[in-house]
Amino acid sequence: MNWYVIHTKPRGEKKVEEQLLSLGINAYCPTRYEIRLWSDRKKRIQVPVLPSMVLVNIEDKDINMVFECPGVVRYMFWLGKRAIVRQEEVNILKKYLNGSYNFINGKLTNIRVGDNFSLSSFNNERGIVNRISKNNIWIYLKSIGYSVKLKLA
Repeated sequence: MNWYVIHTKPRGEKKVEEQLLSLGINAYCPTRYEIRLWSDRKKRIQVPVLPSMVLVNIEDKDINMVFECPGVVRYMFWLGKRAIVRQEEVNILKKYLNGSYNFINGKLTNIRVGDNFSLSSFNNERGIVNRISKNNIWIYLKSIGYSVKLKLA
């Protein structure tokens, strides 16, 4: 069974996950907590990490079952095929969101913008340090074309 990425209606990720789980489909909507401010209060809410996306672990023969859920729009595609997420990537995401995963081991000293950097948690993927702040470091990963923001301890 593979993990696929499905595209949902806007702001419907958690509802789609619930509906897919009730249909017997293994679904995962990664979320994190954020504090939102209103004029009269503060509230801690769960926010999806992947906007308008839910991961589903499903067999190829049951691939169309997800469309029984009204919030599902379509599958996400990469290079003409359904986008597949590896199990180890899902595990890393779950561990990171639970706060039990450390992307950077040891102390960071003398790191400057433009330095090459290796991320052991991403199969020693090499990247270039884009930006450094007091609590965060941004690393550009050329293989995926995105910068990853890592929080320093």
